[in-house]
Amino acid sequence: MGTTFGLGELGFLIQGLKWTVLLAAIAFVGGGIGGLGVALARTSTSRALRRITGGYIALFQGTPLLMQLFVIYYGLGLIGLTLPAWVAVAIAFTLHASAFLGEIWRGSIEALPKGQFEAAKALGLHYVPRMRDVILPQALRIALPATIGFLVQLIKGTSLAAIVGFIELARAGQIVSNQTYEPLLVFSVVGAIYFALCWPLSLYGMRVESRIASTTAR
Repeated sequence: MGTTFGLGELGFLIQGLKWTVLLAAIAFVGGGIGGLGVALARTSTSRALRRITGGYIALFQGTPLLMQLFVIYYGLGLIGLTLPAWVAVAIAFTLHASAFLGEIWRGSIEALPKGQFEAAKALGLHYVPRMRDVILPQALRIALPATIGFLVQLIKGTSLAAIVGFIELARAGQIVSNQTYEPLLVFSVVGAIYFALCWPLSLYGMRVESRIASTTAR
């Protein structure tokens, strides 16, 4: 007979939640750094950089995240580079996030009026101060709702990490369900935890989007 769902099982789910949040944070921060580089390369005057990063984005946006996790964990193992599960999933999610965030931010940079670029050049600003002080603050503000939306998707996407044995929230729920034989109760709790984590972010994203829209309409 299975055990009854109680505080011990709830604590195990909370441990899974800890790894879900940690994985999402690593992927979002690392993907944000990489995504900024991708966005800048995609909007540069170098045709080679635009093509390379365009191929990078096409690769990660055009293939399932599940396959990316599988290839990075098992594929690297085939060539003798065996990584711990958490390192493999962190790398996979970071690469995945950098491709999506890079494309989101590339779109926001190109959405700015051309006058902003021309005015910055007229002031004699070189590329780095021009992007740092004039272009990126405006572009990232425009991209904030979409960036928050991607973060929500990233948090939910961490459930796919179970394919390589990484025990995050969804995998912890599966383990507890197998022990208690109460899948409906267990996954109701898991769903409630995901909801409590993601819904406030979704609300914040909608609020930011409304604020930007109202400011633009003035």
